[in-house]
Parts: sequence; structure tokens; C-alpha cells
Amino acid sequence: MTIMEEKKITNWKKLFVTLAAINILLIVGIVLLIYWPVPGAEPPEKVFLEEESGAEFTIRSSKDNLNELVNAYIEKLPKPDNIQYSLRLDEEVHLMGTVEAFSTEVPVNISFEPIVQENGDIILQSTGMSLGLLRLPQDRILQYVSSRVETPEWITINPKEEHIYIALTQMELRSNFHIRAQQVDLLNDNISFRIKVPNNTLGL
Repeated sequence: MTIMEEKKITNWKKLFVTLAAINILLIVGIVLLIYWPVPGAEPPEKVFLEEESGAEFTIRSSKDNLNELVNAYIEKLPKPDNIQYSLRLDEEVHLMGTVEAFSTEVPVNISFEPIVQENGDIILQSTGMSLGLLRLPQDRILQYVSSRVETPEWITINPKEEHIYIALTQMELRSNFHIRAQQVDLLNDNISFRIKVPNNTLGL
């Protein structure tokens, strides 16, 4: 056997070992993603706006208007260049976007049912989701998204419960106004919120 042939065999062995190592790491990563315990997340303490003195007004919206407003807000949120996402409202709430995994952009699609809480906050309860072609449990996908998407303090992603808690009552608005959801009926396009103007804002 010539020296050239020995070098070719050596290079082939190195390449084989490298590919095998990469495959093992990918398998281990996927196994850990599936079986590693999913952490819970504590939602913010509930705030009841009725306890604060002030005037309340009802505002109504359509899915189209709310969709435009939410996506305009998302556009202003700080996020890495390798993460893009948007919301679409039809009969459900759909979170669509891409995240980077294994140096590749992977599409993410998550569907939610909005549930208005007694204090006016909203829980987005997942009804279905996918992460590329990977067949993973829903809590794992939500955990993966949570680890890569930065959210405001009043939004909590809870992979264990498979939902996103939106503390609208703690959302900071201009002029010290407060907002709470009254009804979110996407099927009938019936969406309404209550806006509270504290007395101290008006100097009362």
C-alpha cells in the first residue's frame, strides 16, 4: 500500500468518525429535548382593575384590526436576527415564525384558543403546534420557543401547562391607562376590551 493510499484511508476514517459524532450529538440533543423535565412558570399575580377608582370605557375591535395592532407591536419588540414571528387571527390565534436550530431556520406554527380570565387577563391555551418536521410533544416545542423568544414581563410562556399567560392588566400604557379583556370570541368576531382611566390621571 502506498503512502497516498494510506492517507486516503486515514482521511476517510476521520470523516466517518466526525459524521458519526455529529449524528450522536443530534440524537442525544433530541432525546434530551423530549425527556428532560419541563419547567413550570409562575404567571404574574392577578390584578383586578375594579379595585382602583376611575372611569371605564368599552372598546370593540375586529379580528383584522386586532391582528394589525398586535403585529405592529411585535415588530417593535427586540428580537435576534435569526428569529422572526407574527400572529394571525381567524377562528383561533396562530403564532407563526422561524427559529434557528442546528444552524438551520426551522418553521414554528402554534395554534391557541384565547380564554379570558375573571380579572381580564388572557390565557392562550395551545391546541396544536409543530416545529419543522420534528414530532415532539407540545410542551417541548413551547419550551424550545420560550428559550429563544424574549417576551415582555407581562407575558409568561408556561410549557408545562402548554399555554401563554397574557397579563393585560399589567401592561404599561401611556397616560397610566389600564386595559382588560372583556370578550374574545374569534368565531363570531366579537372582541371587546375595557379601558380604565384612573382618577389621579385626570387630577381628581
